[in-house]
Amino acid sequence: MQGRLFSYLDTQISRLGGPNFAQLPINRTHAPVNDMLRDGMHQGAVHGGAAPYRPNSVDGGCPFLADADTAAFIEAPQAVPSGRKVREHPATFADHFSQARLFFGSLTAIEQDHVIQAYAFELGKCYEESIKLRQLRALANIDAYLCSEVAHSLGLPIPEATEDLTDEEASPALSQLGATWPVEGRQVGVIADETTDLAKLSALCEAVLEAGMIALVVAPTGAKLGGDVTVQRTYLTAASIEFDAIVLATAASPGPDAIDSRDAKAGDPSAPPGTDARVAEVWRHAKAIGTIGEGSQVLTGAGLPLDAPGVVTGDGDPVVAEIASLLASHRAWDRFPVTAE
Repeated sequence: MQGRLFSYLDTQISRLGGPNFAQLPINRTHAPVNDMLRDGMHQGAVHGGAAPYRPNSVDGGCPFLADADTAAFIEAPQAVPSGRKVREHPATFADHFSQARLFFGSLTAIEQDHVIQAYAFELGKCYEESIKLRQLRALANIDAYLCSEVAHSLGLPIPEATEDLTDEEASPALSQLGATWPVEGRQVGVIADETTDLAKLSALCEAVLEAGMIALVVAPTGAKLGGDVTVQRTYLTAASIEFDAIVLATAASPGPDAIDSRDAKAGDPSAPPGTDARVAEVWRHAKAIGTIGEGSQVLTGAGLPLDAPGVVTGDGDPVVAEIASLLASHRAWDRFPVTAE
């Protein structure tokens, strides 16, 4: 029976490309139903209200669940020979926090620190205090230290847990530390310009490809450097989030951007336009950073130490080999001091 129920639902979704098959006249219920769905193909309903989800802060809490007073469907328990037939969820359905508690408790101190910073960063951008408080109440049911640190970052009171914080046995498999992973397909951004030694640049890109990774050359414009080296990104279009690591292959003064007259990113004349921001983001995210030639001057100009964890200086294959080794561990975890318990 469960297999057939799944099959019918899957067939409806496959035929119509989305969850809105209930809007077809042949499938429509006799009584109006708000299924909270607004996305997908063949959406033809005229929805009311501002938010198709609950709880929400923009629609006064609507929509509300129907109850017996509004003639909603109510199923009364009915006795059967071997027990009682009743519509209810199993007890585990109400367990919203044990898996999150297991995950956070299985992380190492530095990983917990990253989670705390991520929560503080994302909630710090939220302008509705009620949403921040609601999320803090959820964190209180996951881990007291996690909740207190995030609340401290937000400048809000620390709520009490509303559920018992059971001890979950840690699972080492949930932590990224202590193991390595394949580096095939990882993307390495190589920042260069017309002053870069093209022979060294070509050798570096070749070494990256031989290691199974992808080299994306970032330059002032999309033209081939020296008429030979293909440029995949420009200073205008490159973003640090698409790179697993970067290699600085230039320390030249700012050159023309993709659109000269609109280049407002030059800033510090010791680095190419946009490089400071990319390096700062990669540094803050504990990603690997390599330099060849005079690229190390970009780091020193930004006040970043060349001997910091995850920073590789030199030329050619040794730099690529060290970058690959760092990427196998995802991040330079020991770049920043640990503040988590």
